[in-house]
Amino acid sequence: MKRLHLYIIKRFIGPLIVTLLISLFVLLMQFLWVYLDDLVGKGLEMNIIVEFLVYTLAMLMPMALPLSMLLASIMTFGDMGENNELLAMKAAGISLFRIMKPVIVVSILLSFGAFQFSNRVIPVSYKKLITLMASIRQMRPEIVIKEGVFSNDIDNFSIKVGRKAKDGSMLYDIMIYDHRYDQGNETVTVADSGTMKITTDKRYMILNLYSGETHAEVQTTNRESTGYPVRTDKFKKETIYSKLQGMDFERKDESIFKSANRSLNNKQLRYVSDSLSKQFDIFATEQALSIAYPLPVATAISSLARNDPTYKPDYRLKKYVDIDSVLRSVIAPVRNQMIEGALSNARNNIRALKQVEELNVANIRSINRFDTEWHKKYTYSIACLIFFFIGAPLGAIIRKGGLGMPLVVSVVLFIFYWILSTTGEKYVREATFGLWFGIWFSTFIFLPAGIFLTYKAVTDSTVLNIDSYLEFLKKIRFRKKSGPDQQE
Repeated sequence: MKRLHLYIIKRFIGPLIVTLLISLFVLLMQFLWVYLDDLVGKGLEMNIIVEFLVYTLAMLMPMALPLSMLLASIMTFGDMGENNELLAMKAAGISLFRIMKPVIVVSILLSFGAFQFSNRVIPVSYKKLITLMASIRQMRPEIVIKEGVFSNDIDNFSIKVGRKAKDGSMLYDIMIYDHRYDQGNETVTVADSGTMKITTDKRYMILNLYSGETHAEVQTTNRESTGYPVRTDKFKKETIYSKLQGMDFERKDESIFKSANRSLNNKQLRYVSDSLSKQFDIFATEQALSIAYPLPVATAISSLARNDPTYKPDYRLKKYVDIDSVLRSVIAPVRNQMIEGALSNARNNIRALKQVEELNVANIRSINRFDTEWHKKYTYSIACLIFFFIGAPLGAIIRKGGLGMPLVVSVVLFIFYWILSTTGEKYVREATFGLWFGIWFSTFIFLPAGIFLTYKAVTDSTVLNIDSYLEFLKKIRFRKKSGPDQQE
C-alpha cells in the first residue's frame, strides 16, 4: 500500500509543479501588463529587474497555488481514469477515497504551508515590492528624441528635430527653446545638425550643434520706447551642457510603507484592528455625549469613560417633563424663543448625527481593510484544499488527462471563484456586506460543492457520470428517429 501511495503522490507532484509554474507565468504577465508603463524606458539594471520579478512572484503565489492544485488534481486523476488505473484499483478493492488519501495529506500540508507563506513571506515581499515600485516610479524615462515633435524630457529645454540619421548618431534641422532663466520662449536656437550624448552617470546631457543661430530677446527697462529688440548670434559649433535630474535609481525607505495592511502579519493586523476599534468606540461615545449632554457635562463624562473602561454612560431620559404645560406657563415672546431654540438644537443634532454616521462608515471601512487582509490569509490557504476536493472527483469523472479539458474546467471554476472572492471583498471594504459573509462567501459556495463531488465520486454515483447522460441522449435521439417508422 505504501508503494501505491508513493506512486500516486509522484503522479500528483509532477503536474502540480508544472501547473504552478504555468499559473505563475500567466499571472506575472497580467501583472506586468498592468504596470508596463511604469517600467518601460527607465533603463533599469538587471539586478533591479530580477528583484522586482522575485517580489512579484512571491505576491502572486497565494493566488497561483489554488489554481495549480485544481488543475493538477484534475490532470492526475483524469489521466489515471483515462488509462483505466482507477478502474484497476477499484477492482482490487481499493476505494476512491483511499486512492485520494495520500494526496489529501499532501494538500493539507500545502494548505498549511500556504498560510505560513502568506503570513510570513507576503508581508515582507509586499513591503519591498511597493518600495521598489515607488523608487522606480520616481525615475524619469530615458530621453528619446522623436522626429518632428518637441521633446521636454531634458530639464529647461524643449527640443525638436526634423530628422535623425538611421543609426541615431546625428540630428538634423534642430530647434531648441531655452527655459533656463524662466523667461518663456525668449531664447531660440536653430541649427543645421548636431549630436546629443548622455554621460555614463546619467547626470548631464551634452549637445553639440553645428551651423546655426541663436535668437534672444534683449531685456530692457522701457518696453514701450524700445519695443522687443532681438540679439542674433551665429555659430559654426556650439556646445550646450544641461544637468539631468531624476534619471538615476534611488531606493526609498521601506519604513514609509510598514503600516500598510498587506505589510503586516496576522498578529500585527489583529493588533491594529483592535486599536482602531477602541479609538472609534471612544470617538462614537464622545459624539453621543456631545449630543445628549451640555458641553461641560459631556467633557467630564468623556474623561471618566477614558480613565475607566468599565464605565458606561447612561443616555436614558432622567425625568419626564410636560412640555405643553411649560409652554403654556410662559408669555408668548418667551414661548416663541423656546420653540426656536429647540428647533435650532434639533437641526444641529440632525447635522451632527449625519456627520457622525459618515465618519462611522469611514472608520468601519478603515478597520475592514485590516480585517479583510487577516481573513484572506486563511481563505486562500483553505482554497487549496477545497480545490483538490473539487478537482480530484472531477478528474475521476471526466477521465481526461493532459492540458486540454482539465485546463478549460480549471480556468472556468477558478474565474468563478475569483469573481466571488473579489466581489465579496469589495463589498466588505465598502461596509456593504458583513465581514464573514463577504470574505468567506466563495468558500461557502465551493466547500459544499467539493464535499458533494467527492461523495458522489467515492460512491460511484451515476449522477455525475457523463457517459450515462450521453447514453440517455442517444436513446432519446434513436426513439425520435424510429418513431415514424414504427407508426407506418
